[in-house]
Amino acid sequence: MPLVPVAADHPGSLEAQLTTIAGREVVLVEISSETRRGAISEADGRTFAAAADHACRAGIPLLALIASSGADVNDGVAALHGWGSAALAMARCSGRVPVLLAATGPVVSGPALLLGLADQVVMTEDAYAFVTGPRMVETFTGEALDATELGGAAVHAAGTGVAALVVPDRDAALAALGDLVAYLPSNVDDEPPRWYTTDPADRSTPEAGACVPAPPTGGYDVRDVARAIVDDGDLLELRERWAPNLVTALATIAGRPVGIVANQPVSIAGTLDIPASQKGARFVAFCDAMGVPLLTLVDTPGFYPGKDLEWRGMIRHGAQLAFAYARATVPRVAVVLRKAYGGAYIVMDCRTMGSDLYLAWPSAEIAVMGAKGAVEVLHRRESPERRLELEEEYESRFLNPYVAADRGAVDAVIDPSDTRREVAAAFEVLATKQERLVARKHDNTPL
Repeated sequence: MPLVPVAADHPGSLEAQLTTIAGREVVLVEISSETRRGAISEADGRTFAAAADHACRAGIPLLALIASSGADVNDGVAALHGWGSAALAMARCSGRVPVLLAATGPVVSGPALLLGLADQVVMTEDAYAFVTGPRMVETFTGEALDATELGGAAVHAAGTGVAALVVPDRDAALAALGDLVAYLPSNVDDEPPRWYTTDPADRSTPEAGACVPAPPTGGYDVRDVARAIVDDGDLLELRERWAPNLVTALATIAGRPVGIVANQPVSIAGTLDIPASQKGARFVAFCDAMGVPLLTLVDTPGFYPGKDLEWRGMIRHGAQLAFAYARATVPRVAVVLRKAYGGAYIVMDCRTMGSDLYLAWPSAEIAVMGAKGAVEVLHRRESPERRLELEEEYESRFLNPYVAADRGAVDAVIDPSDTRREVAAAFEVLATKQERLVARKHDNTPL
């Protein structure tokens, strides 16, 4: 049913309605490029804001399909106020109800910023989005680009991280929004919906351990490990092409929706860089805001080194991931599959960062750094032969999970075949977790 009546003599570009998607009641807003190229008038902006406010009051998800050429120039500055009202209402929804947007065509100028305010964004393959268009870019920089080169779906999927999913068309975009809603509660006061599954919670997972090669530098796809753990091997991976060295995905374990954060060894050895830190931080914050438990799979040798990364603010962006985990109050379980070195070990939800349960496989290596690096720092004046001996000694003494377990940094060393059983049992116990927050206006996340 429409939320706001539309005048026949001025139909506008935007419609808002209460509807059902994937069996869930939602507020659905659609800005269509078929009417005035999707130009958003002052009235359209007010309608969007009213729809968002209704979603917030009713405690139901806010979904939107957007194809817009920007603010309606016929309305002048009033049109800017219109989409500004929409942006304010979306911001007020943040953390209270899911806000999921799909770009189904051009989304340019101010309305493009609405995509940045959403919890998750879907883009169709022919959509594009940018704040300043190709003509303005060429005027200021001299570089000639078309709309697709500047802000096409491929750009936002791999280069900017705006697009969590890319799909063929509008119908697929609507279905993708439904897929996302299925993992999320209707509002912050609800729990995520339980899924029906016949996959036993105590199913053995020997295939998870078999994924990891014996050589410590051998590559493997961590998604294979995740699929072995979750229900029926089903993962909804988000931002797959952006920062592929970190995997973020939604899944269920024993019917309970969970968010998965995992280092990806097949991409720059699973090291953390600026995009991966941003990707992980945003996903952890999203799951925490929506009450979705977090499973972290750790296999990283550290932060990726380089002058360029340091000059671009690796300190600030690396801190974003640490900050997101530190303030998360949802149930959190971490499993060290292989490497967990240095600062990257800390920011990947280590025990002292507040992880509720920190597990490790026998193959785990938890240390300040690898054996070779440690020996080069401590014994660089020794002969090559002696350094090899010291590396072997370092590996046997420190590169195992039992030292960390002895100090309480690891709760249990488990067989890989028991991973699903242990994780499912942990989330069952943690289902009633409550964490008292310090009263304050808001925190100051490192942006």
